[in-house]
Amino acid sequence: MAAATLSHRHATATTTASLSTCTVQEPRAAAQRLHMVFHLAGILAILHYRFTNLIHGDVPILPWSLMTVSELIFSFIWVLTQAFRWRPVARTVSLQNLPDDNELPRVDIFICTADPSKEPTVEVMNTVLSAMGLDYPSDKLAVYLSDDGGAPSTLYAIKEACSFAKGWLPFCRKYGIKSRCPEWFFSTYGHDELLFRSDEFEVDEENMKLAYERFKENVEQRTNGASAVNDRPPRIAIIHDNRKSGRNGENQVQMPLLVYVSREKRPSLPHRFKAGALNTLLRVSGVLSNAPYMLVLDCDMYCNEPTSAKQAMCFHLDSKISGSLAFVQYPQIFYNVSQKDIYDGQARSAYKTKYQGMDGIGGTICSGTGYYLKKKALYTYPNQQGQICATDDHLLHPEERFGESSKFIDSLRSSENNETQIDRFTTAILEEAKKLATCSYEDNTKWGKEIGYSYESLLESSFTGYVLHARGWKSVYLYPNRPCFLGCTTIDMKDALVQLMKWSSGLLQVGLSRFNPLIYGASSRMPILQSMCYAYFMYTPLLAIAFLLYGTIPQLCLLNGVPLYPSASNPWFKVFAAVYVSSLFQHFYEVVSSGGTVVTWWNEQRIYLIKCISALLFGCGDVMMKSLGFAKANFRLTNKVVDKEKMDKYEKGTFDFEGAKMFMIPMTVMVLLNGVCFLGGVKRVISNGNLEEMFGQVFMSWTTLLFSYPILKGLVPSGSKGNKIKS
Repeated sequence: MAAATLSHRHATATTTASLSTCTVQEPRAAAQRLHMVFHLAGILAILHYRFTNLIHGDVPILPWSLMTVSELIFSFIWVLTQAFRWRPVARTVSLQNLPDDNELPRVDIFICTADPSKEPTVEVMNTVLSAMGLDYPSDKLAVYLSDDGGAPSTLYAIKEACSFAKGWLPFCRKYGIKSRCPEWFFSTYGHDELLFRSDEFEVDEENMKLAYERFKENVEQRTNGASAVNDRPPRIAIIHDNRKSGRNGENQVQMPLLVYVSREKRPSLPHRFKAGALNTLLRVSGVLSNAPYMLVLDCDMYCNEPTSAKQAMCFHLDSKISGSLAFVQYPQIFYNVSQKDIYDGQARSAYKTKYQGMDGIGGTICSGTGYYLKKKALYTYPNQQGQICATDDHLLHPEERFGESSKFIDSLRSSENNETQIDRFTTAILEEAKKLATCSYEDNTKWGKEIGYSYESLLESSFTGYVLHARGWKSVYLYPNRPCFLGCTTIDMKDALVQLMKWSSGLLQVGLSRFNPLIYGASSRMPILQSMCYAYFMYTPLLAIAFLLYGTIPQLCLLNGVPLYPSASNPWFKVFAAVYVSSLFQHFYEVVSSGGTVVTWWNEQRIYLIKCISALLFGCGDVMMKSLGFAKANFRLTNKVVDKEKMDKYEKGTFDFEGAKMFMIPMTVMVLLNGVCFLGGVKRVISNGNLEEMFGQVFMSWTTLLFSYPILKGLVPSGSKGNKIKS
């Protein structure tokens, strides 16, 4: 690939006009570094207290040892977390300094869907339409839909979407509409986007709304009851050929290339889940459009800002960073997050603090959607000086690495200085594309091992991003004022926990493999602080063990009158209290400094404990079962069908445990144990008059019950069936 050649070519035109800026958040970094020193001193003092008493003191060995283990886990994770706080940065772009449209590089957009029964087809088509509406030269844009479900109804739907786009895209361009997802625009969320609404606009809008309702009705009728077809040949369909339109007549609607891809699937052959789908799209797009850059979108994450591609190009074409830049990551923003956000659906900690911190030390993690990636990064290493190598080692023996398709290998060799596209899609080209989408094409190649998306983990994008950083590639994180991509977050406990369990299991499995970030990452080209950030993500599931011990051992000892903390009058008690308060204030500072409130802080504290004793605990168990051979790797597709009753509960701030009974068993047992131990322990403390000695454990049990209030409420019978934990 010669993507970097293009950015190098634009370097002379942009040497005086900067395309992007990176600003270190100095006050925030200074405050956090000061806190690190204070908190670290407290942690070391606590560990000293634990170990010296364990070795030389008269303490109960087993419970004291378990508490020491839990505090070691907390300390280990805290140390890893400090890497995010060392050098947080904020980035901006200058769109006005970009080259003219005819000089911009081509971009392929990859949208993946897998099951029409869990991913509503109308929602998928809205994502496709929003991607087609990006403010980017139509002849340089290609949209690919990977249908891993292989449902005929999806092919019908994308054809209908293409027909609707011929009216929808000109409407958006005429009136400068930014929300180019029709479902969003015609909803209560986005209907008031335009402040000035002329009579002509009102008429055109009404006609467009009627056209959308017809399109939506046709698709829903055809896709009702549709399901995945898991035994099928490959199918490639050119839905819209942008080479036939836009250049041959003034009345032609300017639209990007639109391609439907359904790769071959056989029940007896591995298909590698989403990573396999993305690798297929890489090959198919190579022989059809061969863009040097690509945007990856989840099927429910639509484009909310038409200029996102141009914003990304401000980094990819910036001569200061383009040589080693692999991808530009945008945050995942969710339009349906309720005011209370009881499940922490906005993931504030990740997108408003951790990603910015990681960006300042080498690049943030790849979140799986909403990122613009340089395709060459998936095939080779960056040059250490940031310049383009004269020869690409990855093309020395291309058949052994990329397979036997000469057309695909030719696409890799194509030079940006001789940038050409295929004049027309002949039968031979389409047959070659089908060949690239077969199950057997990757046999005896390096796909999924050394090139493309890795098959080592089910978290294909996050793990592949990790490997890219280990190879020396960089990434940047852009959090613009207007969200570039909007999606729909989970609105009940079951879906939230299933999703978190999938992530925690996949990340911990990588952390315990040969790709351990503290060994593999630290010994690679990745900065040590960046490897610590990856270690945080991979080892966070271990917090489930620490929280489980902290939520049971002190309480059982309280019931039996065994002290595990220094008495309230002991100077060592002040150390424990200082570390606890320090942790709370650190979290509160991060919440408030990122635009949150006290309610946000409280909800995050509460749901974090619940998720640790449920999803993260099951994630650890899942890894253990897989390592022992009792379970196989399984891709859990998140349900994206929105239930109105669940949405009503979510918006009211009512926890919905329906379907989450299995996940909530450990948490429920812990809550019941805390209730019994608290009542029995307080009775014993009052009887013995030793509150000062047992104050730490009384407080611990009380706070656990306080954070677990939603569970307690679910356990209390009431007239409303919806309040109970349902199976």
